[in-house]
Parts: sequence; structure tokens; C-alpha cells
Amino acid sequence: MRPIWKGSISFGLVTIPISVFSATSSGEKISFKMLRRRDLSPIRYKRVAEVDGQEVSWDDIVKGYEYEKDKFVVFEEKDFDAVELASTETISIQDFVELDQIDPVFFHTPYYLEPMKGGAGAYALLRDVLTETGKVGIAKVTLRNREHLAAVKPDGSLLVMELMHFANEISPAEAIKVPAEQKLGAREKEMAKVLVNQMSTDWKPERYQDEYAAAVLKLVDQKIKAGGKELPGHKKRPAAATNVVDLVKVLQESLAATGKSAGKTAKAAKSTRKRTAHHHKAA
Repeated sequence: MRPIWKGSISFGLVTIPISVFSATSSGEKISFKMLRRRDLSPIRYKRVAEVDGQEVSWDDIVKGYEYEKDKFVVFEEKDFDAVELASTETISIQDFVELDQIDPVFFHTPYYLEPMKGGAGAYALLRDVLTETGKVGIAKVTLRNREHLAAVKPDGSLLVMELMHFANEISPAEAIKVPAEQKLGAREKEMAKVLVNQMSTDWKPERYQDEYAAAVLKLVDQKIKAGGKELPGHKKRPAAATNVVDLVKVLQESLAATGKSAGKTAKAAKSTRKRTAHHHKAA
């Protein structure tokens, strides 16, 4: 894995040289090409100049900022090196805050931070202090010619930097309409808590797969076997909302269903343990 950025973390007078690595990958995503319907010819997108409609090569393209209507100032890549911001070379921690105080909606892209030569001690110090205090460092960093807000967090033996949205990038939640609260009885709440407890488990990310991608690939196979013909569709109906009056009944049915599921899992585990014990005894 190659670093996408090299620089340092700074807080107070402490400087930690680090390399930044992407913590996510695109994986094997399903992609479709745009085709002309009548002959399935692939569609190409061209970069053309507005003034004459001629195609423009990448070598002949520059970045321009429109400061007035139809008036531009051109920037070359080397011009961005002149930007006078500490965050262009440093993940500059401004404050330390309680992680629980930050609305998760602010976070969006994670990166791994790796200490470079001479930075291991200070790296471990920052990681351990953040872990023990439950705090994160709120920093500024410039990536790909744009300054980002970021949180430096501990993650086991690592430090992770998660890019964040600035406050003015978050749409106001007041615009979302939530109906007036309806009174719920203690019985419904207690049953709902039991259901949540029955459905609770340890976090294992590998349990959750991209089922949509698998379903689309299955559809691709069916299309190929059908010679590209239209396949019969399934009429989808939106799920009806659970009314307050029906909550007790629905919760009872849910508890029964999850109880049976848990029972099957426990029975299977018990059977496995018996077979294992018998195997060891026979050995």
C-alpha cells in the first residue's frame, strides 16, 4: 500500500512525522457502460472547448478561477505550493474534544496514519493519551488542493484520521419533518427492549455483505442466458408502517421469531459441541 500524503501531526510543540494511507478501497464494484440503444455502441465523452467545439487534450487543460463573468485567472499545479497554510504540510491539531460530543454526521472518510522514522515514541504517546481520555484531536489538513477538517482518533495500535464536514456543509436538521410524539405504553417499550437484546450481538463487519451486488450479478447471468431479452419483473410494494395499535402484536411476533432463530443457533452449537466431544473421546 502506497501513502497518499506525507507530512506530520502537530499539537502544541510536539511534531510527529507520519505517512497517510487510504483506509478504504473501492473493491470489486459492478460497473455499466453507457451504450447507444440501436447498436450497443459504447458512448465516449469528449472534452470540448465552448468557443469552437474542438476536442481538448489533457495536456492542454489548465485550472482557472472565474473572478468575474468570463474572466479567469489560471493556476498551475506549482502555484498551489505557494498557499500559506500550516495544514498544507501538517495535520495541525487545534483542539481536543470528547468524541461523544461530535455528531456522527460530521465524519466521512477515514485514513490510516503510520509513524515515520523518529516519530514512533510521540505517535504512541498521542495514541495512548487519546485512548485513555476518550478524546479526539480536531485538526486541519490540506489534501488534493483543499483544506479539510479532520479528527485524529485512536484505533487499537493505530492512529486514524477521519475527514469531517465543516459546519456550513451540514444541512439543517430542522428541515426534516418528524410527526408529533405519540404516547407509548410501558409494555411496548419493555418488549422493544427485549427484542433489541435478543437481536444484539458482537460487532463482526464480515457478517455484512453487499447483497445488492450479488443480486445484480445473478441478474446479469439471467440476461445473458435469455439472450439479452427483458426479464419478468417483480412488482414491489412499499412496506406498510406499523401502527401504534398493532405494536404489541408485532413485537410479540418479532420476539417469537427471533427466539426461534436463537434457539436453532443454540441447538446447532450444542450439537457441534457434542460431536466435537465425542470425536475427542474416541481419539
